[in-house]
Amino acid sequence: MDSIAELTSNINAFRDARDWRQFHNPKDMAVSISIEAAELLEHFQWKSAAECETHIAANREAVADVAIYLFEMADLLELDLGAEMIRKLEKNAVKYPVEKAKGSNRKYDELG
Repeated sequence: MDSIAELTSNINAFRDARDWRQFHNPKDMAVSISIEAAELLEHFQWKSAAECETHIAANREAVADVAIYLFEMADLLELDLGAEMIRKLEKNAVKYPVEKAKGSNRKYDELG
């Protein structure tokens, strides 16, 4: 499995070989993430859960598109994406303690 750093390096090499860095900034990466996420939603629109599972298995690159832009944005912002994800999971563990959140889809402020 490739690490976040290795994947980011590959993404940057792809971008730089095409001289696209000049067009990539945090604002445009955020826009691109949103666009790709919307395109990802199209794969699920009007489908049952079973149809979604089958369809996305054949269209996995739609998920990768969102991730590629996310990794590049994190790199542009000089974020350690792995560390930020761990930090966010730790924060969420406090907001959603297992004893209150397990099996519930309630938001943290509704757990009581």
